[in-house]
Amino acid sequence: MCTISTYCDLGKAAQDVFNKRYGFGMVKIALRIRSSSGVEFSASGHSYTDTGKASGNLETKYKICDYRLTFIQKWNTDNTLGTEISMENKLADGLKLTLDTIFVPNTGKKSGKLKASYRRECFSLGGNVDIDFSGPTIYGWAVLTYKGWLVGYQMSFDTAKSKLSQNNFALGYKGADFQLHTHVNDGTEFGGPIYQKVSEKIETSINLAWTAGSSNTCFGIAVKDKLDHKTSLSGKVNNASLIGLGYIQTHRTGIKLML
Repeated sequence: MCTISTYCDLGKAAQDVFNKRYGFGMVKIALRIRSSSGVEFSASGHSYTDTGKASGNLETKYKICDYRLTFIQKWNTDNTLGTEISMENKLADGLKLTLDTIFVPNTGKKSGKLKASYRRECFSLGGNVDIDFSGPTIYGWAVLTYKGWLVGYQMSFDTAKSKLSQNNFALGYKGADFQLHTHVNDGTEFGGPIYQKVSEKIETSINLAWTAGSSNTCFGIAVKDKLDHKTSLSGKVNNASLIGLGYIQTHRTGIKLML
């Protein structure tokens, strides 16, 4: 089975250390269970301490292994319904086809995307198209790898305006315990996260970002410490002297508490 990353996954390990496990002004609780019939249920709730507003979502996943089909249904407290149907490794090894739809009953608004991806040992490529007859937007990406080195390209084309609306490049290296990725978005945004797995319990990440036409450079350092198999502690700081701390406690029943 191919393990090469998609374009969106480039630098994901570093970004996860920075972005996951933090709940600024928010308390989050999540629950995941699996029934004897193979149906997976995921539910999560958020409570914002400054406004007192609460929100939540529910997700149901079911797989038909004989046909390599996966059905996912989503609902949230904004009364938005989502359905995702995907088929993977059925027509060809490494090929995944997906239909992703969203429906808002209150307004009657509907939207959707057709997605396709193909992954092999030395490359991965894919794309998706908005279901919009007035002028769909076409997205595409490709990633090539050789001896740990990665190069990727991502684009989007607005057919209504006949204009290239996204033009991104990425270059990186992925080792056993070290990852480096750099990217250029639309020729104006430059960035480069660095990830290192110091030990089985400690992960660190450094993030650099700069925008053309601006003299400001963003710099940040983050670390995650897995205290035990149930508990993890995270911290980060940037060049604006902003400090973040995160704490996660997972119960054996599948309940996860994030502060």
